[in-house]
Amino acid sequence: MFSDKEKLRYSRQTILSEFGMEGQQLLKQSSVLVVGAGGLGGPVLSYLAGAGVGKIGIVDFDKVELSNLHRQVHFTESQLGKNKALAAKENLALLNPDIETVAYPIAIRSKNAENIIADYDLVIDGSDNFPTRYLLNDACYFLAKPLIYGAIHQWEGQISVFNHVNADGDLGPNYRDLFPYPPPVDQIPNCAEGGVLGVLPGIIGSLQAVEAIKVLLSKSCLSGKLLIYDAMETTFTTLNIKANDSNPLSGDSPTIEELLDYELHCGISVTDDISFVNVQDLKAFLSEKKCQVIDVREEIEYKEDHIAALNIPLSNLSNRLQEINKNGPTLFICQSGKRSIQAIEILKKADYENLYNLTGGMNAIRANNILL
Repeated sequence: MFSDKEKLRYSRQTILSEFGMEGQQLLKQSSVLVVGAGGLGGPVLSYLAGAGVGKIGIVDFDKVELSNLHRQVHFTESQLGKNKALAAKENLALLNPDIETVAYPIAIRSKNAENIIADYDLVIDGSDNFPTRYLLNDACYFLAKPLIYGAIHQWEGQISVFNHVNADGDLGPNYRDLFPYPPPVDQIPNCAEGGVLGVLPGIIGSLQAVEAIKVLLSKSCLSGKLLIYDAMETTFTTLNIKANDSNPLSGDSPTIEELLDYELHCGISVTDDISFVNVQDLKAFLSEKKCQVIDVREEIEYKEDHIAALNIPLSNLSNRLQEINKNGPTLFICQSGKRSIQAIEILKKADYENLYNLTGGMNAIRANNILL
């Protein structure tokens, strides 16, 4: 049943012949988990809350930073430094107090993903990294949950619906039918390095919200299709996606039968040539080794959030080798642990020794509330 207030709130969509009060009731009974409350997650959260989805979960361990605000317009300067999941929950309560919101101010990992996802009807991927994308895809496949995928880079965005049971009862494609395995680490850009048009995630996130609503209402959606938006050319291109026989998750000879260590799966692998430091051991390591610490993120990233370290961006590393201890020990950090590995590989070729990499980088430091 709906109160008079709710009937008025949703009146503009319930008059749609394809929607009606029946559709509104479906949304009220539905639950959606949004992983990532940033550029993509912001419009998703706002529009699903506005539409009246009964329960919305928000997963994000990160905090609001000034450089977020050009694209994450659901936050304000008054929320700088706050956890994004908690800040988003506050905002949704102001937008629509009649729905339930649950904040998970933590990093989603293999050890907790299935427990979190199990409570929701549908998952929306608002993340910005490959480990999380593959984790969500695989977890949703194992739990038989539809997944709304979205991704952005510079002027282009993508969207699709994965792990969705179509009207004929067949299971649609998943992310690994399109990309069976992650790309090499050195081919993975991020927003700080490659940039992104601020309004682009708003467009893609809004499209994700549309697809989520259509899935919840059992309407036709982008299952089996990849929609590509080019903001520079103002074009939409739709590609068909089919089941991939070599899909390691759902192909003819699947090799993935449980959730993996997705950092390792996406190219961060322990080798004999690289020594890794876990974030839980960081304090003890720094105290014992008394090593040089190098942060290889871009300067703007370092200024926003850092520990005591020398900032030498990976893009300028080769020109500043003279500033790095030749024989170490030297610890390298970045945002997620990928660029720091690239830095180590460069230095190894220049005969540097005693090089260490912080697993998970600044993301791991903040996710585990490590104070240095």
